[in-house]
Amino acid sequence: MLPKRIALPIFASDPLSSVAYATQEILLVLTLGGLAYLHLAPWVAAAVVVLLAVVVLSYRQVVQAYPSGGGSYEVASRNLGPSAGLVVAAALMVDYVMTVAVSVAAGVDNIISAAPVLNPHRVLINLGFVALLTAMNLRGVRESGRLFAVPTYLFIAGVLVMILVGMLQTAFGHTPVAESAGWRVEPEPGQIGLTSMALVLLALRAFSSGCTALTGAEAISNGVPAFRPPKPQNAAKTMAMMGALSIIMFAGITALALIADVRYVEDACHLVGFPGNCATDAQRTVIAQIAAAVFGGSDSVMFFYIQTATALILILAANTAFNGFPLLGSILAQHRYLPRQLHTRGDRLAFSNGILLLAVVASALIYAFDGSVTRLIQLYILGVFTSFTLSQAGMVRHWNRQLANVVDLRERRRIHRARAINASGACLTALVLVVVLVTKFSHGAYLVVIAMPVLYAMMRAVRRHYDQVARQLSPQPGGVVLPSRVHAVVLVSQLHRPTLRALGYAKATGPDTLTALTVKITPEEEEALRAEWAEREIPVPLTVMDSPYRDITGSVLDYIARLHHEHPNDLIAVYIPEYVVGHWWEHLLHNQSALRLKARLLFQRGVMVTSVPWQLDSTDGRHAQPPKPERGSSSTVD
Repeated sequence: MLPKRIALPIFASDPLSSVAYATQEILLVLTLGGLAYLHLAPWVAAAVVVLLAVVVLSYRQVVQAYPSGGGSYEVASRNLGPSAGLVVAAALMVDYVMTVAVSVAAGVDNIISAAPVLNPHRVLINLGFVALLTAMNLRGVRESGRLFAVPTYLFIAGVLVMILVGMLQTAFGHTPVAESAGWRVEPEPGQIGLTSMALVLLALRAFSSGCTALTGAEAISNGVPAFRPPKPQNAAKTMAMMGALSIIMFAGITALALIADVRYVEDACHLVGFPGNCATDAQRTVIAQIAAAVFGGSDSVMFFYIQTATALILILAANTAFNGFPLLGSILAQHRYLPRQLHTRGDRLAFSNGILLLAVVASALIYAFDGSVTRLIQLYILGVFTSFTLSQAGMVRHWNRQLANVVDLRERRRIHRARAINASGACLTALVLVVVLVTKFSHGAYLVVIAMPVLYAMMRAVRRHYDQVARQLSPQPGGVVLPSRVHAVVLVSQLHRPTLRALGYAKATGPDTLTALTVKITPEEEEALRAEWAEREIPVPLTVMDSPYRDITGSVLDYIARLHHEHPNDLIAVYIPEYVVGHWWEHLLHNQSALRLKARLLFQRGVMVTSVPWQLDSTDGRHAQPPKPERGSSSTVD
């Protein structure tokens, strides 16, 4: 059970770390029109603060209503139905993938701000961190309070100190000045002299970018069972602390960015006065420019402290998705909406398949978007606010059901108040969802608009398939139905020890008929096999199939089909001797015909296929023991 001081960094590292790039994204959008529209930044930031406060208040109600840690998926599924739950699940899956991609990319951005020489290797460093996180989680390295607490509190302390020092410097007349303060910004074509409507759209786009400060705000509601009792109260207090810290840090960073005249654009070549090569050199992040301005330059100890703490908390924020995504995948797989392999734990008790899937998709996005935070963020917010909106709408229905069963006036007033908060949250987040969709659609959000319905349709199709299979496998009334007769067929290529073992095993099962079946490739091989068969006096009839085109598989299938036609109510058991090898390259040399035959025979109704293994010496590195006499007869397919 976690105390609040440990639960805060574990569950809130994602929303707390988001303030490291939220202000940066607001400034980046507003500078599309040059410096003329930066006066909108305080109003945009204020709107983000109000939204963050409303979302935190709304999720405090979720914590109280679902102390079992329901999360958005369970809230939507229980109150709005399975379809709404699947929409939330698709949104959360996109959200988790983007959390890894954006957090790692933002962390690497801050590393490069401290060590610009690493900029040419940006994508490789990003992929390296994803690989490291993947390896840690596959090995079963669990989140520990200390692992998360130290970087998170270092980041909080560093940012609060930076804000305090910067504000004191400003108050005493020593205003911090960013390294980019003297640079001019060339506006994008068509962004000069915007009409009133275009200006509103620019402000809304900046607002939607600033809403990245809300990512991960719901995480505490998923982890209520991990808190110390009383769980709901402690979780609600922790969420309030998270909200207060996020608001203070976001507002402080935004204020210092404007005070220090920080310039940040999407394309450094639009910065007039930018030193170095604008095509290859990276800009320092907004938080890096503020730290350098406040603490006396980019070579100060506190500058490197801020950059290190920022990079660490962002990487740890990415790690939260490596716990959330596999768990969500496991729940969906348990509900038969995803392949059951995602419900399987590896030998380290981690959901290995979910971890690998998350790593592959996140890495592909990082590679496709060159590790650019700005380009990746365009895909981020849509999924976040979809889950926010449906979750809060589900809570409104939850409170409506509660009111129908509650008579106590005090309790009814509490429910009315909670419902009003969730209704406000649902309306506001729905409005933001529309704004995000409109302002970011052409900038990359259309990919999420495509991905979420595809995921929804895929999960529906998987569930439909599992339901159909369950109906087909449901047993008929009555007991076990036994076959009338069993006809055993042992496939033979040549007479050797694996063949003798297969024939002996087949005979030991007591079939009604037993036949050894071989396919004639050349007359010489057939004569040699018949001669050895007679010499050993094997008491099993040898049936030889002609194959003018050397088609072993087709000849065997023809024989099985004819046998099944002659005995439609009987069972045919086919025994295939196979080599078991110890080296991967040996698979290329053996069992190819056997694999093809099994693949084809499995589709034949009324046919059972049994593999009879023979372990070669390479499986254990020891020499085979002298052969022991075996009864029966058979042969192997190589």
